[in-house]
Amino acid sequence: MPRQLHELQDVHDLLDEIRLRPGIWVRGSSLQHLDSMLIGYRAAMSVHGVDEDFPFRAPGAVSPFDQWLCHRNGYESSLGWAIQIEREAEEAGTPAIELFFSLFDQYRADRREAAR
Repeated sequence: MPRQLHELQDVHDLLDEIRLRPGIWVRGSSLQHLDSMLIGYRAAMSVHGVDEDFPFRAPGAVSPFDQWLCHRNGYESSLGWAIQIEREAEEAGTPAIELFFSLFDQYRADRREAAR
């Protein structure tokens, strides 16, 4: 069931909402647009001094999600997660937004497993 923005706790909650209705949140279901949204989210975190687990772009560093994706794919890439996943989705003939959420679920599962 969709939640109101004030009910969301972090970027993971936001992404769970986007998953429910990606067409409302992300123009054309483009991962590059989603990446831009997440860059804005990160900027707002910095402006407001919010410290949370944020697996995407970190200023001056490779993001945890990018590192995980490169490890999963077995190669390094400077393209960033959005372009990498869009290319992989095109080759597989699957919608990129669906592949992103599938991969992000795997990433979160791997992080939970590593934390045990």
